[in-house]
Amino acid sequence: MKYILASKSPRRRELLGKLGIEFTVDPAAGEECMRGVGPEEIVKNLARNKAEEVASRRGQAHAVVIGADTVVAVGGRLLGKPADREHMKQMIMQLQNRAHEVYTGVALCYEKDGEACCHTFSECTRVRFYPMTKEQIERYAMHSDGLDKAGGYGIQSDAAVFIEGIEGDYNNVVGLPLARLYHEMLALGLL
Repeated sequence: MKYILASKSPRRRELLGKLGIEFTVDPAAGEECMRGVGPEEIVKNLARNKAEEVASRRGQAHAVVIGADTVVAVGGRLLGKPADREHMKQMIMQLQNRAHEVYTGVALCYEKDGEACCHTFSECTRVRFYPMTKEQIERYAMHSDGLDKAGGYGIQSDAAVFIEGIEGDYNNVVGLPLARLYHEMLALGLL
């Protein structure tokens, strides 16, 4: 069976590699549109759109296309990727000294008995930031690699010193709930 990751994220590529499967990377190019009620539905729709775009372009026969997307939810607001460093600073100001949720949606598009199938699921991890001073936030926003990450931070990089704790799957915060993905794929007979 062939596996295709519909994401350009190097973090997702690294995590998926831990499954011990060979896969190719073919990022979805479509515009990300947040549709749905609540973060779980929104991330599942985003992931599905990515996976279905690549599946329709590449064909699904004997291939599993894996799409994923992540958002951060804080105080009833959804945070995607920041537009610029000033936007990232505003995001971090919202996250510091409180807890928030990180949702990752995953879609698996494949063919079974000649029928196109798409299975989606989402995972949620709660993350708590330490209090941060204005100077720490300014310095973080100026030098961080968080521009390409939901919520403006990467738990695996320079934001790690501000993370007080998490409840749930660490890999989910990085961008792919690996253990859940493994068990979902196993249950569907895709491994």
